[in-house]
Amino acid sequence: MKIVVVDYGMGNLRSVAKALEKVAPSGATVQISSDAAMVQAADRVVVPGQGAMHDCMREFMARGLYDVVREAAQTKPFLGVCVGMQMLFDHSEEGDTRGLGFIPGRVKRFADGMTGPDGARLKVPHMGWNEVLPSAEHPMWAGIEPGSRFYFVHSYYCQPDAPEASAAHTAYGPSFTSAVAQANIFSVQFHPEKSAAAGLRLLSNFMNWQP
Repeated sequence: MKIVVVDYGMGNLRSVAKALEKVAPSGATVQISSDAAMVQAADRVVVPGQGAMHDCMREFMARGLYDVVREAAQTKPFLGVCVGMQMLFDHSEEGDTRGLGFIPGRVKRFADGMTGPDGARLKVPHMGWNEVLPSAEHPMWAGIEPGSRFYFVHSYYCQPDAPEASAAHTAYGPSFTSAVAQANIFSVQFHPEKSAAAGLRLLSNFMNWQP
């Protein structure tokens, strides 16, 4: 099995790759690559993300990865992380940016002045540990208790048009979609590589997932 972490100059690539290596089955290889042919030849593809969506999409185009990542999202197990999830949507308010358009919906900024259940003001970006509640059963949630805590760092969140695209939700002010699932795509707003045992279990499930 060949797992490729797509290198487009943005994202915490090394941490993601090391976490994948920890859970990879015997004989599997994990590579970080910006080579389109390697991405095309991979059995599983991971697209992490960090930074502004418009910068990420620009780098995809500049490095000749746009088409091959679109193909991967249609043909093989595909995991998007943080901005790697946001890219799958039609449009982001961050920089008025067009996404890949695989999941109908928009990426929106958290509103200023949000408050929590105790009335305390919530900061933007949303940063730190928070509960993730699966919206439906999915093989990627195997062995992960509902309400397990994962690590987030983001100012924008995804809002799919179809509720069934949401694979999990998280409360930060209003409830927002923190994971999406569609055919061979599973993507998360949080960072599994920074989320201790629950994050490693999710990555292990990705290795074994057969869409």
